[in-house]
Amino acid sequence: MRAVRFSLVTAAVTAAALTAVTGCTEKSDAKDGDRVIDVTATDDKCETSKKEITAGHVELAIENKGSKVTEVYILFPDDRVVTERENIGPGTRQRVTAEVKAGEYRIACKPGMKGDGIRQDLKVTGADAVAKRDPRLDKAVAAYRAYAQAQADETLPKVATFVAAVKAGDLEAAKKAYAPSRIGWERTEPVAESFGDIDPKVDVRADGLEAGQKWTGWHRLEKALWQDKKIGPEEKTLADQLVTDLTDWQKRVGKAEISPTSMANGAKELLDEVATGKVTGEEERYSHTDLVDFKANVEGAQKSYELLEPVARENDAALVTELDKQFTAIDALLDKYRADKTSYDFVSYDKVSPAQRKELSDAVNALAEPLSKLAAAVAK
Repeated sequence: MRAVRFSLVTAAVTAAALTAVTGCTEKSDAKDGDRVIDVTATDDKCETSKKEITAGHVELAIENKGSKVTEVYILFPDDRVVTERENIGPGTRQRVTAEVKAGEYRIACKPGMKGDGIRQDLKVTGADAVAKRDPRLDKAVAAYRAYAQAQADETLPKVATFVAAVKAGDLEAAKKAYAPSRIGWERTEPVAESFGDIDPKVDVRADGLEAGQKWTGWHRLEKALWQDKKIGPEEKTLADQLVTDLTDWQKRVGKAEISPTSMANGAKELLDEVATGKVTGEEERYSHTDLVDFKANVEGAQKSYELLEPVARENDAALVTELDKQFTAIDALLDKYRADKTSYDFVSYDKVSPAQRKELSDAVNALAEPLSKLAAAVAK
């Protein structure tokens, strides 16, 4: 789920969460200033300090001088995502570390987090530095690729169960199958989002639609099941389309561009998803199954972290100690909302009080801040 919109009701909770999302890592961890590209984003400009850089690790030092929340991407020419940082508030700064091979890229700023963005060309020259990468990081990438593929493979049968219930017109069975069908997607969402075209088809909310875009996917069906309380011919057609689109995702996962820094940044993106969608209750606004998504996002972030942890520990032992502490804390907090720690049967989020939501938001804050430093730690 890319697009984020905030209501007045959820603004207080969201503001606390975004403290971690938009205010962290203002000091550079880059070894060399030549590896840093300053990105100045406004409501109508995207200015970059460099148009060319050599292959290897690069750090974007982003400042939003506009009046709108923005997001910044490094993109391949075909719009696949190398790395991104979303929800950069007005007047705030962020840093993100990425790994780039020789080739042509684009840096894109998206004021209002809508549209194709304002783009600047970036040329990467020289031999690919990844050839000298720590073999443990290559092993981590291979393991994460296998994990992402396994999540996609396990998702399709669960989606088939959900879709079969929709097509049978069985409202209660469809409701029961809805949240489980989303777990694998939520665990690995940054990989799906890296393709650019799949996420808007399967996971967009009504307020995230672009002009002229037809609303399809899980949340369109969620609205039919819980708010409209009916399944008609259109919903059955949309259910078939969901299978088609997710099968496309399943086939493409193995071709995703994955690097140690994209794994680390993806973990941070998953916490951003929690902060701006799950904690606020806006992601699953009809079904109130937000805590299922919340748990899956945390699990996906933790998987990336655990695979990168051996190298991160050598480079920044204090960071690893803090991440271990905060992952343990957030897991324990989530366990309070389910009777069986092995299941995904969580309390309906509309039953979670404002004080409890604040507690969850604080836990996300405490994890998001050190997690934002993981990419720099593995890039040292």
